[in-house]
Amino acid sequence: MKELNIAYIAGLVLRAKANDSNAFAELYAMTYNKVYNYTRHYLRDDYLAQDALQEIYILALKNLNKLNDPTVFIAWLDRISFNVCYDMSKKRQKGNEQFSDPEILEIVEDQYPNSNPETRYEQKNEADRLNKALEQLPFNERQVLIMRFYNDMKLEDIAAAMDISRSSVKRYIASGEEKLKNILKG
Repeated sequence: MKELNIAYIAGLVLRAKANDSNAFAELYAMTYNKVYNYTRHYLRDDYLAQDALQEIYILALKNLNKLNDPTVFIAWLDRISFNVCYDMSKKRQKGNEQFSDPEILEIVEDQYPNSNPETRYEQKNEADRLNKALEQLPFNERQVLIMRFYNDMKLEDIAAAMDISRSSVKRYIASGEEKLKNILKG
């Protein structure tokens, strides 16, 4: 996601707090893809991710007046996203439902029919190996790596979303990367 203008977002938040529905619609449009990608990676289910997305924005709209500093809207939305996904994940586990198994990393379909199918096959195999390795990591390490490298989130935003310190985020990244290397070597 490209860098968002914090001052502009803060202005939209203030307008949305004043019941300007167009301002909230613009906030939604600016953040929708980032939030949806996060929910898909976290929940690994398209339909569940759509339900989470709806719940996230409903909660954001209902609680927008509780946000004291409009400049932290993105981090606040990340925090809501994490909490909603975490709760949905726990509810599914308690219900003994199995996640559907779409890949964490999707290989983008080739738009050029004349490309090399062997290369695509190799890429898919590598993505499958990485997905399986990611699934073996402890919860916090897996989530931090997904937020950092697949959602391109900053360390501060990850820390805020998971309610942990920035140094903990760095530790989870380092240990997660090390464990991934070991898993992929074996």
